[in-house]
Amino acid sequence: MRFPLQALPPFRIILLFIVVLAVLSAVRYQPSVSGGVWREGKAAWWDVKLLDWGLTGWGYAPRQPIAFSHKLHAGEYGLDCLYCHSAARVSPSAHVPPVQMCMGCHKKKTENLEIQKIQTYWKNQEPIPWIRVHTLPAFTRFNHKRHVRAGVECQSCHGAVQKMQRVEQVSSLKMGWCITCHKENQASRDCLVCHY
Repeated sequence: MRFPLQALPPFRIILLFIVVLAVLSAVRYQPSVSGGVWREGKAAWWDVKLLDWGLTGWGYAPRQPIAFSHKLHAGEYGLDCLYCHSAARVSPSAHVPPVQMCMGCHKKKTENLEIQKIQTYWKNQEPIPWIRVHTLPAFTRFNHKRHVRAGVECQSCHGAVQKMQRVEQVSSLKMGWCITCHKENQASRDCLVCHY
């Protein structure tokens, strides 16, 4: 007996159409993401934005309290990621740098409004309330120290930050994305590596 499509309620027909379209798009569409991301700049099929539906932070680029330019600092000035995010060498978290780090270079009075904001935070002895860009689910652990010590470039997960005026999440950071990278680099795929 054949199942007639007309027997389905209209919303289910639309849902079925969307799912079929998404699967077909996933098979054909291999989006290019910012340079430096693993897999030669190509996302895996399960990382296609069309299938994401906003469940991850992919593409998230919040306005920060200070319009800090990684393009200027890491790109033009050539500052290494670990200069400001030095905790990544010794800690699971990379941490954002304290105001004291910024003041090392930005002590002098200036007309630049963004630097004046930094100086105000310093004068008021307040931390800069940076907005987190990369967030993993609560049941997942990511250890920056392990990755830095293994020689994994920051750009492998964060993209070409040195070209970004405003940092954005360029990778889905979904489980399949991580597992594929671990497989390609012969890293452990034991569940307890990330889920503990």
